[in-house]
This record gives sequence, structure tokens and C-alpha cells, in this order.
Amino acid sequence: MFSDVRVVLFDLDGTLVDTAPDLAAAADHMLESLGLPTVGEARVRTWIGHGVSHLIKRALAAASGDEQELFESASRLFLDYYAGHLADRTLPYPGVVEALDELVERGLRLGVVTNKPARFTEPLLESLGLRDAFQAVVTGDAVTEQKPAPEPVLQAVRLCGGIPQQAIMVGDSMTDVEAARRAGLGVIGVPYGYNHRDELFWTAPDLMIQSLVELPALLEGNKADECG
Repeated sequence: MFSDVRVVLFDLDGTLVDTAPDLAAAADHMLESLGLPTVGEARVRTWIGHGVSHLIKRALAAASGDEQELFESASRLFLDYYAGHLADRTLPYPGVVEALDELVERGLRLGVVTNKPARFTEPLLESLGLRDAFQAVVTGDAVTEQKPAPEPVLQAVRLCGGIPQQAIMVGDSMTDVEAARRAGLGVIGVPYGYNHRDELFWTAPDLMIQSLVELPALLEGNKADECG
């Protein structure tokens, strides 16, 4: 199925790393600072995957029912706190480091496509020792349209020196699947992230794997050479 792959793109939150604990801490800090009840990690997990603004609005709506009036001040509180606590409890999922190391050693070109802003994405990847694995990192503020639009996926493919026909996307949600499909890429799904039990997601990718540790074997026939 994946016999001519030269570029492998990954979603970040929910695919490579579990960021929910630190995002939840930022959300609860924001709410406490505003004198509002906290929401906790379990609820925050269900709001991840559509960008920081969406998460902040959902937290405000859950805590106060009034997201519009508080949004600007809440955003400052959230963003400032999160910037200083990016990797307090965030870790790569099991198998991620091993898979990336093997794919890099094989010479495949890897990229990250995330709706997360660059001010968080780059320092997070650096702090976890993952940044050097990726030839391209396309963040939500680097494009005019975020996932599920195809633009960030296509930009990452170009930065990796590839073409869509020789690239795949690995992600944990329908946002990733739709973006990849619209960009003309094959899609591999992982079930452990923030898909929010979306039944459609379980059959939407070309293939589902339980862990990224399975990925190198799926791409075993692919070798490092020029794309195109």
C-alpha cells in the first residue's frame, strides 16, 4: 500500500506527543486567575485538536458560559502560562522516538504539520529532543488556512522536497485525515490521541496502527533517494 513513500508527515498533539497535561494546567491556571472554576485534564482532552483559540473558548464556556467577554484577557493568561510550561508533563507517546530514529536513519524526509503556533511548537520539539528529526515544521500561524485545509500539508511536502504522490500523513483525528486527503496524500491513523471517539475516524485512514513503532516496518520497502 505504501510502496513509494519518500516523505512522512506527522500531526503533533495526540500523534507524536501527549500535550494534554500541560494544556490542561494552562487552562486551569487561566480560569483560576479569572476567579472561575477549573475544568480538569479529562475535559480539556476532548477540546484539543482544533487550535488554541478553540480550547480557550471551550474552557471559558464550560466555566462561565460567557466566552466572548473574557476571551482576550483569558487568552493572554493561557498563552503566557503555557509558554513557560510547555514540557512540564508532556512526553512523546511510546514508540515515537524509536520510529523517528529509524525513519531518519533510512533517509526518509520527515515533517510536522500542526495547528499549534510556532512559539509553542519549536520550543516543545527542542525540549523533547525531537526537532532534529524533521526537515519541515509547518505551524498554524505559518499558513493562511490551518488543517483541515490542505495548504499546510502541501507546504510541508514542498519543504521536504517531495510531491504528494510520494508522501503520507500520520495523524490522530479527522482533521488530519481531511487535510491529507485534500492534499492528495495517503493517511495512516493512530487510535490513542485526541480523536474524541469519533466513529468516522476509525475507518477513514488507509490504515490504522496501534503505535508509531509499527511504522518503519510498513515502510520497509522505501529507500532514500530523490523524490519525484
